[in-house]
Amino acid sequence: MAEKRDYYEVLGVSRNADEAELKKAYRRLAMKHHPDRNEGDGKAEDKFKEAKEAYDVLTDGRKRAAYDQFGHAGVDTSAGGGGAGGAGFGDIFDSVFGDIFGGGGSGRGGNRVYRGADLRYNLELSLEDAVSGTTVKIRVPKMVVCDPCKGSGAKKGSSPVSCPTCAGHGQVRMQQGFFSVQQTCPQCRGQGKIISDPCGSCRGEGRVRDSKTISVKVPEGVDNGDRIRLSGEGEAGENSGPPGDLYVHISVKEHPIFVRDSTDLYCDVPISFTTATLGGEIEVPTLDGKVKLKIPAESQSGKLFRLRQKGVRSVRNSSKGDLLCRIVIETPVKLNNEQKELLRQFEESMLSGGNKHSPQATSWLDGVKKFFDSMTN
Repeated sequence: MAEKRDYYEVLGVSRNADEAELKKAYRRLAMKHHPDRNEGDGKAEDKFKEAKEAYDVLTDGRKRAAYDQFGHAGVDTSAGGGGAGGAGFGDIFDSVFGDIFGGGGSGRGGNRVYRGADLRYNLELSLEDAVSGTTVKIRVPKMVVCDPCKGSGAKKGSSPVSCPTCAGHGQVRMQQGFFSVQQTCPQCRGQGKIISDPCGSCRGEGRVRDSKTISVKVPEGVDNGDRIRLSGEGEAGENSGPPGDLYVHISVKEHPIFVRDSTDLYCDVPISFTTATLGGEIEVPTLDGKVKLKIPAESQSGKLFRLRQKGVRSVRNSSKGDLLCRIVIETPVKLNNEQKELLRQFEESMLSGGNKHSPQATSWLDGVKKFFDSMTN
């Protein structure tokens, strides 16, 4: 037995060729070596089968990976009918050339059903509802099964009948040159049945446009970009096909106090100059209520205080984040003359103590001096 050629070599493509390149190469070879075009030519038929075998393997992700690693030994097409002999020429041309001649793809037989479309709904939540979880009722417009005809499309008391053009098969065979190909039936559009007395409510479609109120349970801890899948709440399928799914996409509104980062919360807490200098105790908000926060003496603006377990519980596990409070020292405004004079006296007292009261300013000024000295040298 002759040794099998490399599949990539058979199709004339590179080893990193994508599916579109493989399909294009196979079409070219199939057109050239098809038995109907090369009647009595055994070599052409062998090349046609060889190309089909290569195409079958390289367009199957699992088989292609095995072939790339182990060669022909990894994809023994001689067992189980996996090679070109495992499918008739009609099957070959339905899958590869069907889109050229308007074929129905891999679906065979009449009265085919189609799964309904998936739907998307954008749900905006407050931070509080996203963190604690809630139940929301939403109204979704969609295609639903027609109630009077129960989805058949036929008027009550009647039924769809077999299509006379395709005899209920949903496809008709057409001759185009040396090709004999199957095409979706133009009368029943591949359904295999026609409705002679359509339902007055859905006009033979079997579905009508309606709206449905759906209760959505939002789990604790959802965040921006999360989505909730509601199985079977999408649009109704055609010909009593299964319904699609509804995907609820979560969007969380901005909060006036808190900023969320995953399971942590951040907030700015303004404090007075006196509290920052002398220390003290202040109240800070959390999503569970107010808590006391102790500010140590000589705290600087921007210092972060972490409150453990006061953040958000993860939607994926039981862990809970923290609340990080950043203190912001507020400069007094609208001072009267007495207050201004007291501040001037305080400033004079500070200056008399030298640099020990303001180490950050002293360090910064030293850095500035060194910078300018380096520029002049």
